Amino acid sequence: MSFDPKPTTAARTDTFVFGIPQNGLQKKERTVPIDEPPPLPANAELTYIGKPTLRYDGPAKAMGKGKYTADINLPGMLYARLIDASIPHGRIISVDTAAAEKLPGVRAIYVIEHVYGVAELRDPKLEAPSRYPVVRYAGQPIAGVAAVSQQVADDAAKLVKIQYDTMPFVVDRSAARADNAPVVFPGPADAAASAGGGGGPKDVPQTGNVHGPERKTVGDVQKGFAEADVIVEGEYFTQVQTHSALETHGFVVDWKPDEVTVYASTQGTSSVRDEFAEVFKLPKSKVRVITEYMGGGFGAKFGAGNEGVVAANLSRKANAPVKLMLDRRQEHIVSNRPDSHQKLKIGAKHDGTLTAIQLTSYGTAGVGTGAGTAGPATNMYKCPNLLTEEYDVFINAGPGAAFRAPGHPQGCFAFEQTIDDLAVKLNMDPLALREKIDASPARKAERQVILERTNWRNRRPAGSDTGPIKRGMGIAQSVWYRFVSMNSSCEVRVSRDGSVELMSAVQDLGTGTKTLLAIIVAEEFGIPPADVVIRIGDTRFPIGPDSGGSVTAGSITPAVRNASYQAKQKLFAAVAPHFSTTADNFTLQNGRIVFKNDPSRSYTLKQITAKLPTAEISAQATRVPEYSKERLTYGGVDYVELAVDTETGRVHIEKVFGAHDCGRPINPTGVISQINGGILQGISYALFEQRIMDRNAGYMLNANLENYKILGAREVPQIDIVLVENYIAQSSTDAAGIGESAGIITLAAAIGNAFYNATGVRMRKIPMTPANVLSALGKIQEVQA
Repeated sequence: MSFDPKPTTAARTDTFVFGIPQNGLQKKERTVPIDEPPPLPANAELTYIGKPTLRYDGPAKAMGKGKYTADINLPGMLYARLIDASIPHGRIISVDTAAAEKLPGVRAIYVIEHVYGVAELRDPKLEAPSRYPVVRYAGQPIAGVAAVSQQVADDAAKLVKIQYDTMPFVVDRSAARADNAPVVFPGPADAAASAGGGGGPKDVPQTGNVHGPERKTVGDVQKGFAEADVIVEGEYFTQVQTHSALETHGFVVDWKPDEVTVYASTQGTSSVRDEFAEVFKLPKSKVRVITEYMGGGFGAKFGAGNEGVVAANLSRKANAPVKLMLDRRQEHIVSNRPDSHQKLKIGAKHDGTLTAIQLTSYGTAGVGTGAGTAGPATNMYKCPNLLTEEYDVFINAGPGAAFRAPGHPQGCFAFEQTIDDLAVKLNMDPLALREKIDASPARKAERQVILERTNWRNRRPAGSDTGPIKRGMGIAQSVWYRFVSMNSSCEVRVSRDGSVELMSAVQDLGTGTKTLLAIIVAEEFGIPPADVVIRIGDTRFPIGPDSGGSVTAGSITPAVRNASYQAKQKLFAAVAPHFSTTADNFTLQNGRIVFKNDPSRSYTLKQITAKLPTAEISAQATRVPEYSKERLTYGGVDYVELAVDTETGRVHIEKVFGAHDCGRPINPTGVISQINGGILQGISYALFEQRIMDRNAGYMLNANLENYKILGAREVPQIDIVLVENYIAQSSTDAAGIGESAGIITLAAAIGNAFYNATGVRMRKIPMTPANVLSALGKIQEVQA
């Protein structure tokens, strides 16, 4: 959606700063609503925006004062345990809760009637009616029990007896594609996306467990290959990665007749409210959702979820608040990033010009969909002929969910290594090839940063080292998209005592949203960010965007600036008579309100607000549509240096240098922190993380943080980040999110390219465990997980 001025719409034309400083800043005229604030200058001319700022809530987190959902304790609260399936596939014959109900301290038991977050049959009549949902994966929620303590709830859960009629199952993607494989669903099934993305196409063909393809065609790919001077092909495999948030999924629900209060570990207070209202047939006005602090979600925490619905039913039955947090095993099962098997073929002219791209990918999101990988192949480079075919493969395992840049880390691992293969075949520098085929001005600036600030110019031919330790360097690029949520509103209040408050239902999922908002308000009022009171994460405040797909900063910050600007104008109008002047005679300079016609007269904000005729003034604002209809992307270029021990198979990442863009950076400290996190998560994905399923029993073998290896402090390399400002003239702040393109997309590919440079061998499979590395080097036979 973009701003569309009509004859009846009051609008004006303004001139905005535009472009990338390294390429030379330009001016861009935009037609904007008449009440928009004046355009911001470049960050260098601002006081707080664009300046490194410490976390608004850092001290509270460091001192343990932040209240996460798991920390919520209400009077009379009960504790719940989610009971899940012990088999991977089958029908439930009975659920016997009699023994559990008799256990002293048990207050309520609820048996699930519908499972959320999984694919559903297009024709439900294909399965025999039952009061219980069919079990399609080990760990599928079945019931919940609430008791006076967690120990009693845990003991009661063990007393619930479930009788199954087991069915054949399959937990391996390759095996599930066979004609005679057990079918997960008896007919075509589709899964919806969450507010954070994910999900897959609907109404595509389905044969057995193979759902798809979703096909995209541009030009004539066969003609493109016929015109190519060189063609490269590759086959790549990526594994299932679980989200592994430190704070597990969980809710505290207090069901009262007049209002249901929900404390949720969520990335979307609005999505939780909306789903609770829908499931329980309640007006949205009777559901209040609170998320003051949140311990990570990475895309998997939207909506009510099965655990939220269970907690609410238990609270309603017991007439008491109920806390239900998943345990670590359940957290590993509740969501994941799908795996992939990709075949890529790229054709090009001798000068590097791409003539054709063809991608076929299969991936499994367990009992869900959303395993597509075509984003990078479709959107990164100029190519006139493209064919992508993406298939989901159902298996009897937990559902996939949106996970930082859904589909892109898998797609980039294959695509950016194939582009590197093309550079090898063309005898071109990989950076120079990308310079030829990439039209993004931001990535052009980022490649220049990589060239000037890293050791790239000293890159040697592949496999140059003669000893067992081989070193190399590689790069990879990322692409992500500008999404904006119009459900982005806030209120700014200014009180007579000089205090300034901001209120919005938007939540901070640990990425620093509170700091971001404080900086915007501070810039408008000329006060330090720490002096602004930020109250967010409560649906009683004006609606805020769900935080998924790098939406938050680009959506809510224009509303915050606009509300701040309008509150300031109201303040000036209210106090002007007291100073015998007019509101337009006030201006803000160096943190003081100055008289334009007499610059010697100036006051602090507190001195001005003291003259308010009322106790407070306030202004609300909602996100204004983008100023113009343009498809915008963000991205980055990441550079990796590594060492490969060819005797042990161990890969050691020694250095990462990243250059990234995300519109106008509001808080460079927060943006760099996000990129650091993305890079570490990307290294962890490339080298360590891997869900291992028991093919005979059908459950996850390593559903814990001891056997599911995640990158630790010893594996953290030197990381340097450069931010590239990119002014796009689309809103009153020009801000954008960085969560998706922050390293997580590129690192596996950059490590793969560096591995090739070190050894002369292409790693086509992750994680790059010692076994997989030694297998790729031809020193051992391949080991199946």
